[in-house]
Amino acid sequence: MSGHSKWSTIKRKKGAADAARGKVFTRLAREIQVAARGGADPDANFALRLAVDKAKAANMPKENIDRAIRRGAGLEKDSAEFEEVIYEGYGPHGVAILVECITDNRNRTISEVRRAFTRGNGNLGEPGSVAWQFSPKGYLLFNRIDDEGEEIDLDPDELFMVALEAGAEDVVVSDDVVEVYTDRADFAAVNQALLESGFTPTESTLLMKPNTTVELDSDAATTVLNLVESLEELDDVNQVYHNLELTDAVVAQFA
Repeated sequence: MSGHSKWSTIKRKKGAADAARGKVFTRLAREIQVAARGGADPDANFALRLAVDKAKAANMPKENIDRAIRRGAGLEKDSAEFEEVIYEGYGPHGVAILVECITDNRNRTISEVRRAFTRGNGNLGEPGSVAWQFSPKGYLLFNRIDDEGEEIDLDPDELFMVALEAGAEDVVVSDDVVEVYTDRADFAAVNQALLESGFTPTESTLLMKPNTTVELDSDAATTVLNLVESLEELDDVNQVYHNLELTDAVVAQFA
């Protein structure tokens, strides 16, 4: 199981998603608004389709989704101008961190991000200082076990073959999940091929995958994850990526 999947599991166990549902909806609305600049039709705008699918998976009300699309497409007069900004830095023990933000005020956002890095014993870096350690990828997650611990009827071998034939770069099969990584240019085609073959992902998104990871002991890793959590709590932060190896021991201690 990848670091992305393990971190999602940690947050779910800690109840962070339910506790911050209002904040989640706000972030999803901003993501939809930014994507809708490329067109208000999800069928013709794949980035918007991904954002809408993510919002639906989080049970965001349809009227909220529609309003965000209209605002992003400039169809409502009170629309704020949001933009995507990425900040780079290092956490404790030299762990590389990328912070993806959606903001209508860069000065406010960078001030809050810098403060979080400082309090978490990290350092905000210059553009390009960290990004070279990550690669942009498409990511699809398929659960093999449901919330009740029962096995889901999913053939990992068939999924593996369909994904590779459609152009996936890597397919990782573990006991709990199947994870598919693609080049971003091939993401839509791989996603569509899997859907047409009856495989509906639990999660489908674009992310930054670390090229290599840093393994730390549980106590040291916890200091890094505390910083990651504090960054994720900021209103303007959409995603945080890092190259810390989330070992089973780290997950067990932090969850």
